[in-house]
Amino acid sequence: MDNYNGRSPTVRKVNSPQVKKLSTQSSDPAIMSFHQGPNNVNSYSLQTTSTTSNGVRETGLIDKLQHSYGFINCCDREARLFFHFSEYNGNLDTMKTGDAVEFQMSYDRRTGKPIAIAVVKVDQSMITTETVNGEKCNGIIVQEAKPTKAKNGTVQNGQDTMGRVTYEHSGECFFLPYTVDDICDGLIKLKAGDHVHFTIATDKRTGQVRARQLDLVESPTNKKQQGVVCSMKESFGFIERSDVVREIFFHYSEFNGNINDLILGDDVDFCVQNRNGKEVAIEVSRLPEGTVIFEDVSVNRIKGKVLKELKNPNNRRLSDPLGGRLIYETPKGTMEVPYGDKDQVGEYTLMQGDCVEFNVATDRRDKLQRATNISLLEETFQKVGEQRETGLVASLKEGYGFIQCVDRDVRMFFHYSELLDPTHVIKVQDDMEFTVIQDPSSPNRHIAIRIKPLIKGSVSLLTIHPQKYIGTVEKEPSTHKTQSKSKDSENGSIVYDYDGAIQKIYYSSKDVLDAKNSPRYGDKVEFSIAEQKRNGVKVAIDVRVVLRNITGRCQGFIATLKDNYGFIENAEHDKEVFFHYSSYDGDIVELELGDEVEYVLARKSSKLSAENIYKLNKGTVAPVDIQRELGQLQGRIIRPMRIVNPDQDEYSGLVQVGEELNDEAVCYPYGITSLADKRDFLQKGDLVKFQVAAVKDCGKLRAVNIAASRKYIRATVDSVKGQFGFINYEVEDGKKLFFHMTEVHDGAGITPGNEVEFVVVQNQRNGKYSACSLRKITESRRPERLISRLKSMSDESAPRIVVIRQPKGPDDTSKGFCLPRQIWKAPT
Repeated sequence: MDNYNGRSPTVRKVNSPQVKKLSTQSSDPAIMSFHQGPNNVNSYSLQTTSTTSNGVRETGLIDKLQHSYGFINCCDREARLFFHFSEYNGNLDTMKTGDAVEFQMSYDRRTGKPIAIAVVKVDQSMITTETVNGEKCNGIIVQEAKPTKAKNGTVQNGQDTMGRVTYEHSGECFFLPYTVDDICDGLIKLKAGDHVHFTIATDKRTGQVRARQLDLVESPTNKKQQGVVCSMKESFGFIERSDVVREIFFHYSEFNGNINDLILGDDVDFCVQNRNGKEVAIEVSRLPEGTVIFEDVSVNRIKGKVLKELKNPNNRRLSDPLGGRLIYETPKGTMEVPYGDKDQVGEYTLMQGDCVEFNVATDRRDKLQRATNISLLEETFQKVGEQRETGLVASLKEGYGFIQCVDRDVRMFFHYSELLDPTHVIKVQDDMEFTVIQDPSSPNRHIAIRIKPLIKGSVSLLTIHPQKYIGTVEKEPSTHKTQSKSKDSENGSIVYDYDGAIQKIYYSSKDVLDAKNSPRYGDKVEFSIAEQKRNGVKVAIDVRVVLRNITGRCQGFIATLKDNYGFIENAEHDKEVFFHYSSYDGDIVELELGDEVEYVLARKSSKLSAENIYKLNKGTVAPVDIQRELGQLQGRIIRPMRIVNPDQDEYSGLVQVGEELNDEAVCYPYGITSLADKRDFLQKGDLVKFQVAAVKDCGKLRAVNIAASRKYIRATVDSVKGQFGFINYEVEDGKKLFFHMTEVHDGAGITPGNEVEFVVVQNQRNGKYSACSLRKITESRRPERLISRLKSMSDESAPRIVVIRQPKGPDDTSKGFCLPRQIWKAPT
């Protein structure tokens, strides 16, 4: 109170930042438009955004539109005004860029900037931004106009899309811009150099002038030229012109058609245009083949010699495309003519001094002459003394092959391009004449060049002796591929008597005269001897059967079956013979252990094998009579069969009478037919039950119907992997028991979880254990973890449930259950 001096204290008004921000946002036209109703278009208050307008109505074009406002370009002055959609008196949905409008200019109350209000759409014809001089002018296009593209609602009319036309007025040269829309005929594309008529328009706002209403008068670029496509890249190519010795560039976009149809060598026509000081081809179109002709070729063939050969005809980047030279004689003297890599008939090697025949081609453009259609003459080889060799085509690959030389023990490499006749279709065993040179790319190799086909039969690799010889087939040619690199292991052999000494000679299947009646092991044959020219080795040819070996038919029993081969036990039960499945005449799937067969012995390798195998009826081979008075005997295996123990010398097994080992006990031999179960794996020491039988032909006693007295084990299958699997049974520590699918009885399908019954045996060679004589017991059983869980959940006090009938699932043959579904009916 003491300091009061009678004056009011100074009060300072400070606006809060939040108030200022709110005020600014509320005055934003874009935000205010959000509050206007859909039906109240002009509900925006003019007094809140602008001062009083001047009342003058102007015209303009909408230049840009955003979500709630836009901009107008004035027609009568250079100005661009903002307007809000609330000031537009019309349907906002139909408003678009370029519409003609009428408006009044006002000023924004907050910023003071000029804006457009009271915007009304008017007819486009009522508005013009420029004055057009009706006088037509003549000019030349110097820059091609490009089409305008719309971006973000705005039509770009920048300098980069405009073209340029030049004309003279009062001795001065002027350049006027124009757009694609200024061309009268929209289908015509004006190019640089075109002569046109046009009018001059002046912009009311800026005073700038431009060309309008352009009409094409003359187009020098429309004169068509012709050429041949000589190069094609990723998006462009080159054309060899027919008017000048020059190539011209073209872009794929200038091709009239599908560019994928254009290939190298196609005849085309095009127009020439100057771009950036360089000539390019435009409006490229394809012509019929043979339309474009570069040169005139003489009809007469001229003989000459090679003066200079091409260094590397396969190199496409030659410094001189016509690097070769030919000389020939004329009445005026010796003439020299060049040639290139494309002027030769074929791609074989030409050498200096070769005698050739050719035509002379004269280029229409520069009158340059060159040799073409060059072919090598036969007289070359005699005149130059070239050493020629002969041979037979041994093999053919893609683009190259090998020739078996007559005078060399080698196969000579050659390329297809070295054929003197490029139209000849080369085949294996074709007779050929050629020259051998050192390979330029590999100094340690020779190649064949200048290859000439000969008449069939004119080349022979053998010298045939006229004498005939008689011999015996010791070994047949192998019909299966072997891993041996020696050809002698695949060929057959014949032994014969020559001057009191036994000789051996080899032959192949192709040396047999009658392939359907090929000789077998032990047959008497007649043959001739041929000597190979390249190394002097003798071989038998023209082999034919004279006398068949009638004692070669044998009988036996199937003892072993593997993946693609097996073994046959002979009728005497003391030997086994190898055979391949391809030698069996019938379906190999139907062949089982113990089946009786008939076969022929053959020697195709170091050991005998069975061929031409036929299945016989049961009881045909070595039938026996069972000695029933002896009854069923108990015994022990003294020696297993060789299929069980391959290390032993004897094939047949031995079983003694009595379970106790006794050197004086009676023993009987046995084979595969003696086993009650042909898949049984009897080992030394196994206790067995058997009967004794006598062979009808010779009365020899044998053990038959042998069955092992073993303890069968039950377990579940753990896993199956193709033709083998594992059982949940451990013989060795931590290892599950192995089994092979061939040990499964009746071919039953084994899957993991199946319960099986089997016998454990030990391999005599490697000491490993495996399961044999597998029999499938059940499909599957519950895992142990579920069984133990069910036991733990049992409650003695709860009612006990007993299953009186097990559920029955679907059968193995159909997709559903065994019996069709029947609707249950209540009893009456």
